[in-house]
Amino acid sequence: MFSLLRRHLYTLFLFTYSDMKTILLPITVFASVAAPAQSPQGLLLGVFWTWLHQLHANLSNQYKALEEDKMNKPWRPLPAHRVTPRQAELLRWTLIPLTIGFSTIGGPHAIAASIWLATALVIYEQPSVSGHWLGKNILNCAGYIGFEYGATAMLGEGRPLSASAVLLLLCSGLVILTTIHAQDFADIAGDSALGRVTFPIRAPALSRAFIYLGIPLLSLALSVAWDMFWAARVLFLALGSAVAWRFYAFRTISQDARSYVLYNVWLFSVHLLPATQRHWM
Repeated sequence: MFSLLRRHLYTLFLFTYSDMKTILLPITVFASVAAPAQSPQGLLLGVFWTWLHQLHANLSNQYKALEEDKMNKPWRPLPAHRVTPRQAELLRWTLIPLTIGFSTIGGPHAIAASIWLATALVIYEQPSVSGHWLGKNILNCAGYIGFEYGATAMLGEGRPLSASAVLLLLCSGLVILTTIHAQDFADIAGDSALGRVTFPIRAPALSRAFIYLGIPLLSLALSVAWDMFWAARVLFLALGSAVAWRFYAFRTISQDARSYVLYNVWLFSVHLLPATQRHWM
């Protein structure tokens, strides 16, 4: 009995493993900074809420991507034959009422975020949306805002979000909307083979310019907005500039993959910025 439970829990973990560094960790940090009130109970609720919705998102992406994962991530539950495609699809749709039901603990804001995410995932599953660069970027932005909004509501234990927390969500949404395609440069060959038209495929020069020009400008604007002390501002601007330089100067698939790792470090630091000015909360 225990071994069976452990196997199922590990299977769920494998569904979410790849995105823990890009969803669970930065979203939890963001919510911890932006929440109007915090407690150990609220933190646990926020972390579990985020992970549960990440599981929903990962299942939505993976149950139709078996052939792709066989090549790129054979350890995932579907290509590893830990679950069948039918079981994964059933769990994916079962998670909609489960996530909304769990969100009732966090009040109407968490419920709204859960419904928002469920709707965004259904829309994203349409090939005409996920296969188009603009639709993909907009839905990625919508997804991050939903995660951040819901996790912040859970950490706040049902209290209304402050005006500054809402502003933080909008700033984060702008960053995601204009730079999240950094993840697509290393996948150009695979996306082309699958018929996807990502921003780097549709406009190679312009999409790269959004990164090597946009990230330094965003870094400067955000550092000013939170009035960072000079040492932190210099480090943050240096990190943003390093990301921009890598995407400008190094353009092979392996180099773009390494640049994306550094981009995630920068994105994580964006979520930390409000902590430098607690009076914003």
